[in-house]
Amino acid sequence: MNIKIKEVADLVGISVRTLHHYHEIDLLIPERMTESGYRIYSDQNLETLQQILFFKELGFPLNKIKEIIHSPSFNQLDALDMQHKMLLEKRERLNKMIDTIERTIQHTKGEIAMSNEEKFSGFDFSNNPYEEEAKQRWGDQAVDQANKKAKELTEFEQDKFNQIYHDLAAVRHFAPDSKVAQEKINAWYVYLNKLGNYSYEAFKNLGQMYVDDKRFTENIDQFGEGLAMFMRDAMAIYADSHQ
Repeated sequence: MNIKIKEVADLVGISVRTLHHYHEIDLLIPERMTESGYRIYSDQNLETLQQILFFKELGFPLNKIKEIIHSPSFNQLDALDMQHKMLLEKRERLNKMIDTIERTIQHTKGEIAMSNEEKFSGFDFSNNPYEEEAKQRWGDQAVDQANKKAKELTEFEQDKFNQIYHDLAAVRHFAPDSKVAQEKINAWYVYLNKLGNYSYEAFKNLGQMYVDDKRFTENIDQFGEGLAMFMRDAMAIYADSHQ
């Protein structure tokens, strides 16, 4: 079934402008455009839109949603299973907050007494707890970029990569926040950015993937046992100190 953009907007309850924006940032690309410029959406487009809205409800930013749903390893059923679990967890937290509100009303009326700890039951201002699980399931842009660049390296560039790994392996027994460790990690960050474009956050996430993904771990630890974990820690310290 193919339907026009206004019909999609009415069906879902979002604005036409929102759908335009999703198209402009390549998040949701219509099945086709008519000669007169109308966007036409397929059933598959609607399934993708459903995924976008589920992730939005769970607090994912649009750029992260785009990375996830366009990942080569993305699987819709896998995503639905994870979203179901996440929404159940969110409902449980909301129920706790509702209970806190109801008890606070009673406390304000003088009907009950609440401790300070009870007044903040259910609140959680930590980072989105679901992004790490999504990243581990479907990877992220930094990892995809790293894999792509690795396949495109010239012999000289590969030698440079190997030399940096050897240099890092030589200092892996130092503390990750030591001056010598941070100097070597800085050389790694600088060189990666000659080949791509890594923000400090992407650099930190890449380091985490060195440990989360055994393929990275096995490849890096060839230069020295425990090197992947050392690089993960040193990269996180380096990124946090520069943000």
